[in-house]
Amino acid sequence: MLLNCDLGESFGAWEMGLDSEVMPHIDMANIACGFHGGDPSVLANTLELAKLHNVTIGAHPSYPDLQGFGRRSLNMSRQELIHCVHYQIAAVEGMAKVAGTTLSYVKPHGALYNDMMRDERVLLSLIEAISLYPSNLKLMILATAQAAHHKSLAKQFGVTLIMEAFADRLYTDEGLLTPRTETGAVHNKEKLIEQVQHLARDGAVITAGGKILQLPAQTLCVHGDNQAAITQIKQIRAILTGEK
Repeated sequence: MLLNCDLGESFGAWEMGLDSEVMPHIDMANIACGFHGGDPSVLANTLELAKLHNVTIGAHPSYPDLQGFGRRSLNMSRQELIHCVHYQIAAVEGMAKVAGTTLSYVKPHGALYNDMMRDERVLLSLIEAISLYPSNLKLMILATAQAAHHKSLAKQFGVTLIMEAFADRLYTDEGLLTPRTETGAVHNKEKLIEQVQHLARDGAVITAGGKILQLPAQTLCVHGDNQAAITQIKQIRAILTGEK
């Protein structure tokens, strides 16, 4: 299972994450496009860092919500959302070309990601946005019990999906991420490691209700906000590769 991480989310004088320390340990970098985090210089530096470590590059678009870090839902029309996503993808792809590298996929951020998984109309708008974009890009979404249905929807538009699981998030019985506003939504270190072990061994997680949920995941999302998180990423990598 490949490791992916949200990066390039600093902007101006505000710093977010330890990108340079995370990058050597991941396979895929979801790079902010400027609407929830990131700015031109941060984007350029993050792309160069990904290129240096041979990390696959993804665009990480969000609702236009810099003040809320993209964690607030916005009521956008289908066409507004498609234009919003195209604008952000184009920024990352253009800068990637300048850096001599290539954009491979798109992973929505924050509220847009959650809305995509809860509202099929939003998911269809994002799939359509990817299909209309002139480069051949994949779309990363949450691996759920509805994975076969989601793949069928994407196939109608000629879009390939990348199925993702989360190391540090509690799953609902329906297979969605527990909202961050609820107690226990983000796992502590012990539960995070247990969840990774379940995924590595059984391809499943234990939900909030104690159910075993099978997840057809190809990639695992990790976070590198602090030194403890960097250590966790190394542990997660060891679990997934079977290292002692």
